[in-house]
Amino acid sequence: MDLFEAVESTGDNHVAGWVQTTDGVRLWVTIQGTGRPIALIHGWTMSSLFWRRQLSLSDQFQVITIDLRGHGKSQDTPRGHTLPRYATDVREVLIALRLQNVMLVGWSMGGSVVMEYWNQFGLDKLSSIGLVETAPAPMSPAPWNTHKCRNGNAGAMRDNIDAMLKDRKAFAEQFTNAMFLSGQAPSHALNWMQREQLKPVPQNAAAIYEDYVNRDYTPILPTITCPALVVYGRSRHMCYGPSTGRYVAGSIPDSRFVILDKSGHLPFYEEPDLFNEALTNFIHQTAP
Repeated sequence: MDLFEAVESTGDNHVAGWVQTTDGVRLWVTIQGTGRPIALIHGWTMSSLFWRRQLSLSDQFQVITIDLRGHGKSQDTPRGHTLPRYATDVREVLIALRLQNVMLVGWSMGGSVVMEYWNQFGLDKLSSIGLVETAPAPMSPAPWNTHKCRNGNAGAMRDNIDAMLKDRKAFAEQFTNAMFLSGQAPSHALNWMQREQLKPVPQNAAAIYEDYVNRDYTPILPTITCPALVVYGRSRHMCYGPSTGRYVAGSIPDSRFVILDKSGHLPFYEEPDLFNEALTNFIHQTAP
């Protein structure tokens, strides 16, 4: 039986459809282009639409985007909102699509999904990884950590969750604005980004946020033996920025570190040409 159910297809090597996980959850997956595969994992309460400015990479590569369970178009479910389950979901998508030598790229919480993937599965299906504006331990007291939950601040975590539960729309607007370097999202971006953030059920969003904030992947970074591209902006209104990026890149034995100076938490969206160029060069330089 085919593990991938294609429901959308065009003549330009674009197909989209469903992968059903081993615990029965349907995940929305898009595939565009041919060549070396790049799988892109979005952040907390976001969706695969945030990678829309990377779809041009399909001229050279096969670009795969995945909506994590309960996010975007993927099935709503109260089950499995933990990083280990999300990482397992990603692996099951790669298996369903029969992919090998994948570059697995994660942004923000999606970077933690990538680190958890490595923790569980190592190089299985992968050739390299990408970590974009992410932190291995949001509660760490270390100087590199700029997350509001640093120093084990569970109160800040709870404040974020409470604010989200109290007024989803206002929280999503504030969150979207904070992701941009200027602190203000362009109106065209604010509208659709806010809309995507409102899709996850609040209780599910709270569950994965709490799981994510309490994880510590700092011991995992030195064990990563594949090439890693580490990309950060210079966020003034939200984590993470150069200090975190330098720590992450410095902890991975074979890493390339890129700072995009005119970006905040969204370097791949605010400076897509430079981001895509960095990704393309990295892939060509590390091709197996």
